[in-house]
Amino acid sequence: MRFDTKIAIAVRADLAAWQKLNVTAFLASGVAAGLDGLAGKPYEDGSGNRYLPMFRQPVLVYAGDADILAAVRERALARGLPTAIYTEDLFATGNDDDNRAAVSAVPAAGLRLAGIAVYGPRNSVDKATKGLRLHT
Repeated sequence: MRFDTKIAIAVRADLAAWQKLNVTAFLASGVAAGLDGLAGKPYEDGSGNRYLPMFRQPVLVYAGDADILAAVRERALARGLPTAIYTEDLFATGNDDDNRAAVSAVPAAGLRLAGIAVYGPRNSVDKATKGLRLHT
């Protein structure tokens, strides 16, 4: 099935494996929490155990360097696409309040992105994420 919308997450290629996974998880949670209607219905196994709902469409995970992530951020914001960011500074914080304070302390041009998530119409997201490669 081809969706009209796209969820794209990009992580910096030079991060440690645990950092890439952590950044991806946080950014996915931002998309899920910030946008209504992206999650499907809860799951239930054959024994009646219930599980949380997940996105109803695939999430594409990309990798790139710091410069391309900054360009993706600029293009996504210029197109008005819902965007989540994870900066390097967040690796040193321990809670949501400190995370927001760390981001708000840095002007947009100075953000050192570890990752970015973008959601919107497929063509717009493709244009915003131009230059990224699928994470391997």
